[in-house]
Amino acid sequence: MVTVGRIQSLHSTATALWVAEDTGVRRRTLQEMQGHAPCRRPCWGVRETVRQHNRTRGKGGRKVDVKRSQMSDSVSQGPSVSPRETKQGSSSPTSWTWVDRSVWTDRMLAALDNGVKGNQWFSLIDKVRRPDTLHKAWQAVRSKRGAGGVDGQSVARFAAHEQTYLRELAEALATGDYRAQALRHVEIAKGAGQTRALGIPTIKDRIVQQAVKQVIEPIFEHEFLATSYGFRPGRGCKDALREVDALLKAGYTHAVDADLQGYFDSIPRERLMARVEQRISDGQVLGLIRQWLDQDIVSEMARWTPTSGTPQGAVISPLLGNIYLHELDVYLRDHGYRMVRYADDFVVLCQSAHEASHALDVVRQWVEANGLRLHPDKTHVGDCRQTGQGFDFLGYRFEAGRRWVRPKSLTALKDTLRNKTRRTRGDSIERIIADVNATLRGWFNYFRHAHRWIFARIDSFVRRRLRALLRKQQKRPGFGQCYADHRRWPNKYFADAGLFTLNEAWHRARQSRC
Repeated sequence: MVTVGRIQSLHSTATALWVAEDTGVRRRTLQEMQGHAPCRRPCWGVRETVRQHNRTRGKGGRKVDVKRSQMSDSVSQGPSVSPRETKQGSSSPTSWTWVDRSVWTDRMLAALDNGVKGNQWFSLIDKVRRPDTLHKAWQAVRSKRGAGGVDGQSVARFAAHEQTYLRELAEALATGDYRAQALRHVEIAKGAGQTRALGIPTIKDRIVQQAVKQVIEPIFEHEFLATSYGFRPGRGCKDALREVDALLKAGYTHAVDADLQGYFDSIPRERLMARVEQRISDGQVLGLIRQWLDQDIVSEMARWTPTSGTPQGAVISPLLGNIYLHELDVYLRDHGYRMVRYADDFVVLCQSAHEASHALDVVRQWVEANGLRLHPDKTHVGDCRQTGQGFDFLGYRFEAGRRWVRPKSLTALKDTLRNKTRRTRGDSIERIIADVNATLRGWFNYFRHAHRWIFARIDSFVRRRLRALLRKQQKRPGFGQCYADHRRWPNKYFADAGLFTLNEAWHRARQSRC
């Protein structure tokens, strides 16, 4: 039988039940501390005291803010679709399914979650040069089937002697003899007569970059905020668009559409390295990153060394770009703004014009303080419910309360279709339709949430191109727009031939959602 005096004694010692987890001392029972025989059914008062004490202690014996815990348990008074502000993957190792488990073991993931001394990681180069790490990096590079670098070695040529090359890379990394080669300069069309410069690394450099990325990416992923979606594991364009759509429906209709001018070419390298060094203390890994930032660029007979930025086309560049803009994510979050960012493309959504104007000032202040520039012609503030005040984001145009296809994206689609349906193409109509279908299906899978008017217009454009092609095959001039051509090759003709129709696909998708 438990007496009142014994209950009071047990109450007085309840606060001594927990000790620090890192000392390895186990939790002692009440009976062991008092020297009494164990009680099969402890009284409610003792259990409640322990529960109350547990609510004031966290993992490892650390104190927890009780008021904050109570607030988190209560129902939020804000909009139900506000952006997530927690760190991705910081809850449990089960959420790190994308990491290389030969490198990131359960013990390392636990250390990542609990924190390491000084928040800096040492001795990472040995994980980079492991044969398993390099082999997985090679498989990732091989799957993308990219072009070769300045040495002329292609993916197929590397694959012919992959074991020998991988062994040489591991030895060079172990002895410190690895040296990054120059980048091959390539320019690709950007639209409106503009081009984007890319720096293509060699296959060997891409493998080492991928290996370093596999090792250090989880360290920074643990810090990144949920408002960032670009080039991150398990996240993509559609996730960012869903977040924008949710915020617009919640009343955040005043947008700050900001564009960083030449972001990847203008990142201050020393500031970037300082942010990398906040988490990485392995001198050899830092030396590799500096090599890749300082690589020469070769274009035909010219050779030069950029003084700023990180080369677009390198495997490591997207991660470095996210590392540098992570402080912008934190800065806007601390100021209470709702931002959705995909790499260097981001939009800040607000509930009023005054708030949006102030948000632009905050963004401009951070950008200028960190050595970047806002594009003067592509940065503006507007109410996307009004015509002419919308914003472009990831291929869509948000305007007048609807989601449209951005004109630039529509032009790119039509250019692709024109190339595949040119009248001088000598393939059969069945092969041409199969080629066109691949483009239309992929385009629809991404733009299926656009306003439905655009789909019928594109279908008409494709059929007109095919009618002109059929006329050419019959050695008859014309553009396939006359009434006789519509009678000769009606819409049913192309449907029977298997042509993918965007308008019908939209109706089927709409019915499946009902």
